[in-house]
Amino acid sequence: MSEDTKQPGSEEPTKPGVSDSEASGTPPPEAIPPAGELAGADAEKAAMVEQAKSRVAAVKESLAEQPAAAGAPKPPVKKKEEGPKPTDASDHPLVKKLKSQFGEAIGEAVEFIGQLSVTVAGERIVEICDFLRTDPDTNFDYLSDLTCVHYPDRTEAPFEIVYNLFSIPANERVRLKVRTSATAGVETVTGVWPAANWLEREVFDLFGIRFNNHPDLRRLLLPPDWEGYPLRKDFPLEFVENAWTEKHLPEMTDVEMEQLQQRRAYGLEILSVPQERLMRKIFIGGKDVMPKDK
Repeated sequence: MSEDTKQPGSEEPTKPGVSDSEASGTPPPEAIPPAGELAGADAEKAAMVEQAKSRVAAVKESLAEQPAAAGAPKPPVKKKEEGPKPTDASDHPLVKKLKSQFGEAIGEAVEFIGQLSVTVAGERIVEICDFLRTDPDTNFDYLSDLTCVHYPDRTEAPFEIVYNLFSIPANERVRLKVRTSATAGVETVTGVWPAANWLEREVFDLFGIRFNNHPDLRRLLLPPDWEGYPLRKDFPLEFVENAWTEKHLPEMTDVEMEQLQQRRAYGLEILSVPQERLMRKIFIGGKDVMPKDK
């Protein structure tokens, strides 16, 4: 074998026709791939990734095209949580006491979220209210509210008068309900609670229910010659043109009426139109459209 007789520091002469980069093992600039292009191993790896992606996409497409099995179980439907419902309150102590005192005049009794509601006969409403107010065990001494509900589907008795009673000493509440019609009406309870005076007038004004033997039954919120009862379900919601508006409101031109409708549609101030400000002058002036309470 030949011995390496090359001395340190000695260099072999460069072969003719060979560049310095080739001789040193460094690839020339033209051999380096441009930026953005992958080298051999990287390009092969990227190709394998793309093939795997295409195979996964093909499997998903084949599964989507296959029809679902006939007997495949469906996922369970989550039931909506139900809220509280009214419960029968016929065993309530107050209901039992009323039934023992008034018999068949006491109808259905239900309790909802701790609130007791009892349906009673309209012809005996005064007796029942007086009993609840004066009885020492009940002592419902405060009529907190008296209102009405309209049920148009009930042809015989479409209106339901609601009495909300409160006992200040016992801190208890009870709700009485009386079904009636506009012609039959119901007896007034102003003799039991004087505060029922204006409450019954409000129901008469907005629902048209007559309270028999009321000391001063007349409209409370609307003018006396107003037509209709606004809180009934069959009363129109839009602006009403009736005999009262023709009599008391000034005439408006088509342009002024269009401006008024636009302002109402955008919810602007109702008294911003000059003709509507005249409407207020009718009440402020000497013309007594709605007499004040004496």
